[in-house]
Amino acid sequence: MSTRELIDKEIAKLPEQLQRKVYDFAVQLRKNGQDEGFNGAELSESVLGRDWNSPEEDAAWQNL
Repeated sequence: MSTRELIDKEIAKLPEQLQRKVYDFAVQLRKNGQDEGFNGAELSESVLGRDWNSPEEDAAWQNL
């Protein structure tokens, strides 16, 4: 099985919300593909920001 087929198979099992995160990550990889180094933290920041920047997260961390 090719890498593409393996990726497609795994993505198909994910809920729509997680499929969107995979898509966003792939877009970032393509955009930054010409950069000299790989910075996974930078690539994932925009995707993780959707989870971090929420009222639920703010409430969870307000006492720290």
